[in-house]
Amino acid sequence: MNPGDRVRVDRADRTYEGVLLPSSTDDHLVVKLEGGYNVGVDRTEAEIETLEEDIYEIDGTDATGPEDGDASDEGADSEIEFDDDLPTISLLSTGGTIASTVDYRTGAVTAQFDAEDVLRAVPDLAGRANYRGRVVANILSENMDPPIWQDLARAVYEEIEAGADGVVVMHGTDTMQYSASALSFMLETPVPIVFTGSQRSADRPSSDNVMNAVSAVEAAKSDCAEVMVCMHASESDDVCALHRGTRVRKNHTSRRDAFETVGAAPLGEIDYDTEEIGFRRDYQQRGEADLELREELADDVELLKFTPGMDPAFLDVVEGSEGLILEGTGLGHVHTDLIPRIEELVEDGTTVVMTSQCLEGRVCDRVYDTGRDLLEAGVVEAGDTLPGTATVKLMWALENSEDVEEAMGTSLAGEIQERSVPWE
Repeated sequence: MNPGDRVRVDRADRTYEGVLLPSSTDDHLVVKLEGGYNVGVDRTEAEIETLEEDIYEIDGTDATGPEDGDASDEGADSEIEFDDDLPTISLLSTGGTIASTVDYRTGAVTAQFDAEDVLRAVPDLAGRANYRGRVVANILSENMDPPIWQDLARAVYEEIEAGADGVVVMHGTDTMQYSASALSFMLETPVPIVFTGSQRSADRPSSDNVMNAVSAVEAAKSDCAEVMVCMHASESDDVCALHRGTRVRKNHTSRRDAFETVGAAPLGEIDYDTEEIGFRRDYQQRGEADLELREELADDVELLKFTPGMDPAFLDVVEGSEGLILEGTGLGHVHTDLIPRIEELVEDGTTVVMTSQCLEGRVCDRVYDTGRDLLEAGVVEAGDTLPGTATVKLMWALENSEDVEEAMGTSLAGEIQERSVPWE
């Protein structure tokens, strides 16, 4: 019995038929069912019958699992031929679902593949570019934090400095918008930097990993030298959207088209069948900017969402912090009882910046009395900057701008739009 054989597995009152896959443990069998899903079965509790041999040729560890002391294929280098006629794309891996597999002992999805594993897992990437692979982190994106943003920014800088024609960052989707924003402020780039990931892991028949990865590589070969997020534009496998890194938001927990540009259409789109890229708005052209890295970040900036009835004591938590982003209601409001405490924070040296909980539109604290009182208390307006983007921007501005208030009200990386108007 070897990987690639068609087998029947009986366990208790359940029968599974499918193709045997390599297993990472001695204790479990992994079978790909006809519907496309994989199932893990405890070997000691199962009866196994080989129906057909060598139905598929599968490389990797034998189905019986690695022997003691056997390093198997983990960490092995992939064979990647260099073609002088192709651009060089650096693949940076941080983990996430696009670089994940199922742990069949628990049923949980875990991040464990490095960048070269992704190349082996997505053969459609072959022939599109020359690739360099680099692992920056191997985490699920909820564990992302500012020091890893700094590691990632340095890695991207080094790859571009070494001659990469574009960079693709493979990242978990939950915090991708924060990381994309961080790199938008930390790097001036002469080449595209494209974040991508997947909502559904590679073992699922509805996985979006191949299409997103292929489209991201094509975007990294384009003339748009900005930080972008490349993900499905619809539930179908037809188009990927290119979102500006500072204007994108994950708006659904599980749909493949979870990411949207807030307040506008996406920066561009990639037709998956034709591989044609169409851009809707002006963008920074390849080669226009000189490569520059400004990686310093303030590490004590908080984001606080105002809710009706909030106790002013919540503001005590940020006392002494360098910065605070407030998510106010509507045009940028909080309960009037909070304003004296906010004024105290400002007087003590905390930069307090107002954003809106509304998905579209900008703050304007000159319309109502509450807003005027907030301005008098020293609150800074952030236009229509998204709250998450504003948080990352304030971390960066506190370390890199001489006038933080001016920086927060100025569009530095496309985070503030000129007008908030309906769009089609």
